[in-house]
Amino acid sequence: MQLESPPQPVGEKRLTFWALDWQSFKQIQQLLTERTHARFTYDDGTLEITMPLEEHERFARLIERFILILVVELGMKIKTMGSTTLDRKDLLKSAEPDNGYYIQNCALVADHKIDLEVDPAPDLVVEVDITSTDINKNRLYASMGVPEFWRFNGREWKILCLVDGAYVERDRSPTFPLIEKTDLYQFLEAALLDEVAAEIAFRQQVRQRI
Repeated sequence: MQLESPPQPVGEKRLTFWALDWQSFKQIQQLLTERTHARFTYDDGTLEITMPLEEHERFARLIERFILILVVELGMKIKTMGSTTLDRKDLLKSAEPDNGYYIQNCALVADHKIDLEVDPAPDLVVEVDITSTDINKNRLYASMGVPEFWRFNGREWKILCLVDGAYVERDRSPTFPLIEKTDLYQFLEAALLDEVAAEIAFRQQVRQRI
């Protein structure tokens, strides 16, 4: 990891339930969604409820800005899903990622509400997990067919690509092969001090490479 940072603070508060069936999960989700800003991840009986804190949200929003800059500067199309619930009842899996995007398949889904029984999974999903999680998110998103999964723990960016039903870590994103890992680290380091200046500098950097 290239970022210079102090010991990692708590980025999320988490509560985990075990041996919950799908109906019980959905009842809890509906009840708490009306009262909190919690996010819910369910994997075959295990429910994790996450309350993101400031450190988590800053990194999640800055990584999203990094992605949107790339999309605009590279002339790509995008459908941003944010933390939209991704339900796969047939797999007993559900997730509300920090960021989800359709990029390669944007044209297939741009004009309608997503239905994962018909539509493909998002092309790219991003999760920030600064504190540990009880959910095996690699297995979760691989089973849902997400082609590219980015994980960030406040220090390290992992680029995971789906190969034969499992994730393989790569040095570069297949969606943005122009970019190296150091680019994100440098962007985050700069943006934590001055978001506007970091964006201007990164846009210029991308334009020089095109």
